[in-house]
Amino acid sequence: MEIPLLKDILIIFGLSVVVLFIFHRLKIPTVVGFLLTGIMAGPHGLRLVDGLHEVEVLAEFGVVLLLFTIGMEFSFERLAQIKKPVLVGGSFQVFFTILVAFLLTWALGLPFGQAVFIGFLVSLSSTAIVLKLIQERAEVDSPHGRTTLGILIFQDIIIVPLMLFTPLLAGGTGDMGQALLILLAKGIGVILLVVVGTRWVVPQLLYQIAKTRDRELFLLSIVAICVAVAWVTNAAGLSLALGAFLAGLIISESEYSHQALGNVLPFKDVFTSFFFVSIGMLLNLNFLLEQSVLVFAIALVVLGLKTLIAGMAAIILGYPLRIVILVGLALSQVGEFSFILSKTGVKHGLLKGDVYQMFLAVSVLTMAATPFIIAAAPRVAQGVIRLPLPAKLKAGQLLLEEDRGADLKDHLIIIGFGLNGKNLARAASAAEIPYLILEMNTDSVRSGRENGEPIMFGDATQEAVLHHANIKEGRVAVVAISDPAATRRITEVLRRINPKIYILVRTRYLQELESLYQLGADEVIPEEFETSVEIFTRVLKKYLIPRDEIESFVAEVRADGYDMFRTIAKKSASFSDLKIHLPEIEISTFRINENSPAAEKTLAQIELRKKHGVTLLAIRRNAETLFMPHGDTKIQANDVVVVVGKRNKLSEVNKLFYDVNLKGN
Repeated sequence: MEIPLLKDILIIFGLSVVVLFIFHRLKIPTVVGFLLTGIMAGPHGLRLVDGLHEVEVLAEFGVVLLLFTIGMEFSFERLAQIKKPVLVGGSFQVFFTILVAFLLTWALGLPFGQAVFIGFLVSLSSTAIVLKLIQERAEVDSPHGRTTLGILIFQDIIIVPLMLFTPLLAGGTGDMGQALLILLAKGIGVILLVVVGTRWVVPQLLYQIAKTRDRELFLLSIVAICVAVAWVTNAAGLSLALGAFLAGLIISESEYSHQALGNVLPFKDVFTSFFFVSIGMLLNLNFLLEQSVLVFAIALVVLGLKTLIAGMAAIILGYPLRIVILVGLALSQVGEFSFILSKTGVKHGLLKGDVYQMFLAVSVLTMAATPFIIAAAPRVAQGVIRLPLPAKLKAGQLLLEEDRGADLKDHLIIIGFGLNGKNLARAASAAEIPYLILEMNTDSVRSGRENGEPIMFGDATQEAVLHHANIKEGRVAVVAISDPAATRRITEVLRRINPKIYILVRTRYLQELESLYQLGADEVIPEEFETSVEIFTRVLKKYLIPRDEIESFVAEVRADGYDMFRTIAKKSASFSDLKIHLPEIEISTFRINENSPAAEKTLAQIELRKKHGVTLLAIRRNAETLFMPHGDTKIQANDVVVVVGKRNKLSEVNKLFYDVNLKGN
């Protein structure tokens, strides 16, 4: 018996594998690959898939799981850490984009409700694509990365009220006041559902289920909660996606959220792929070819409009021009949540015909262009900065009137006030070394000043900022930021302004070493290398390699300029000389039970070394530790004994130290 849907799924997965493999080689995000797969397999492409309705059902479930995982990943604590970019930057970007898009489309003759809805769609950007690209570029903790993430979080949240408000735009009800009251009642009901579920129902339910330690039961319970809440919201006239988001939000506040997310993610990835494939299937290639000039023109307008408005949001947050450009370009595309919202618009008649096809075509084009836009963004920002623009615009809200670096000489300049910068500042303060900190996080600058730190707000890629820090009189500059492109630019500017200054740069990856040295860095410390040093040091200690040999090897690796870690073929002489001494020797601890044969006996009586071949190193007794105790020392109940010996010998003395029914430490 042939199952048509099975054939369609096989075609989608098979074609996706080929397309995604090619896109991986071209370093294009998988979301764009899924869209292209849908275009090729759909009714407007090669017509490989017949069961479009069935694929849309799978896509709907993918949307449910996508919103469910977004809800589980949402954290009020995480929101508090970047509250200013979320609340200020996000709200400005979304609402101002809606306003501008509404005015443009309304002026072109679209009805009021449809024009507002177009603004809804254009205001959202792609969390899936942008966040993945920023993570790959190791820029999540950079100023533009944090700002971009904050605005994306606001967009992910605002999708919920936008979906609630969409039916009102369709004008399906004659009484707007009554409709608003119904919307308010639904909103209150949703809030009550979240509060009751979060505080009482779900935590108790998951606690009882988790006690069973049955993984299948736990997974089914999580999926059941998701589907149940989605069904309730759908029955109330709201969307399935909204219910899924609320279900994830309810679970996120429980202690089981991480386990639940780990169980659901594989299913989400599979079913979400159907969603993006289904979007590609909806795109009419004939329409795209016939209206190609208009589609590309509108896509450019959308990219430019969103870049400008998102950049304005960064300006309001006080960031310099470079960060403004990076944030604006990162958020310039139309996102996947716009597709989700568009389904609600289609259902209520706000999108149809050529307008819907234009939306699909423009959205797909902007998403496909995003990887190339983000890759080119640093070069674009650098080119714009070179233009003769006002210094205030380039520097952002830099407080030039506070001339903190003018009187400093022979000082240390710390660029970046994260964990590394704070530790370095603490060490410099203890050593009474004069220092000045440059930071672009306004909250960090404010808290640093409150704590008496010599810190100022400014973009160190700008020469004016470095001159303000009196870089020409500085002795050492340490670059400790999480933006690779900015790190390279700062290194180059530092060396050009002060050829004598000693530049020490922190980077994440070994591949950055060569370019940073060429730009003028005196020393580069890659976190990847330092992590590897710490790992092998601890491993060698576990194998009881003498401390002096470990330190000698570490010193040689550091002096070798990391060449050893850049090529596997090279092996240091001292590394070859390192021997794993006493590989079968281990150190173990045992707690003495009252029924232990060794309890209330002296070390001479139990004859550990003579009879069992192990040596007792120490005894922990309450708050006291007895090192190398003599033979007359009596072992007491509840003592913790530390012994060393071969692995097989240690297992033999178990019965001597504690009763067989108890576990050792």
